[in-house]
Amino acid sequence: MITLYDYELSGNCYKVRLLLNILGLEHKLEPVEFYPSKAHKSDAFLRINPLGQLPALTDGDFTIRDAQAILVYLASKYDKTGQWYPVANATLAGEVQMWLSFADSLTGSISAARLHDLFFFDFDAEACRRRAHELLRILDEHLWLREKGGDKFLCSAAHPTVADIACFPYIMLSDEGGVSLGDYPAVRRWTDRVKRLPGFIVMSGVFPAAQLPTRQPEMPREACA
Repeated sequence: MITLYDYELSGNCYKVRLLLNILGLEHKLEPVEFYPSKAHKSDAFLRINPLGQLPALTDGDFTIRDAQAILVYLASKYDKTGQWYPVANATLAGEVQMWLSFADSLTGSISAARLHDLFFFDFDAEACRRRAHELLRILDEHLWLREKGGDKFLCSAAHPTVADIACFPYIMLSDEGGVSLGDYPAVRRWTDRVKRLPGFIVMSGVFPAAQLPTRQPEMPREACA
């Protein structure tokens, strides 16, 4: 049985829950209260993750920490299509890894601003927001260029990868850190595409994709006469 040590309001935990659901993997959630009790720093949790960070995951006798590492592990072991972490294609795998590092930068900027605003962490929120906008401008330009080529996701493939899952949560939660997506239309279109993936689930602050309008059938000409 896979067990995810989880905090409902964590974007990093959410990305793991999201991939578990997309892959259809049976799993157990073990709640660990991040705030206010700081249970992730307790002796009991430090035996699971000595760094005192969420998420952590156990799969049988194996324990792994760090959200991006967990995504790679789950995709590598359980995705039989090889789509989510395409190790057979060195170029594509390198792209995925590049955007996984980008996801860490989002955690250090958007997530940090959110921690300041929601959980009263002593961070320089304005510096975090400036960095967040720098990253969002880079991402928006990248996605706009991808769209011009008819592509929908972060990497050079016709399908999503763990890179999309890794970057998605804190971008969707950016308004909770005082970072607006209003100036990043390509980013907003990409988030909508991620929301429409089979197996997508929500969390507090992340909502389902809007229902697409259905086209009304045209009335016969004789009916309009």
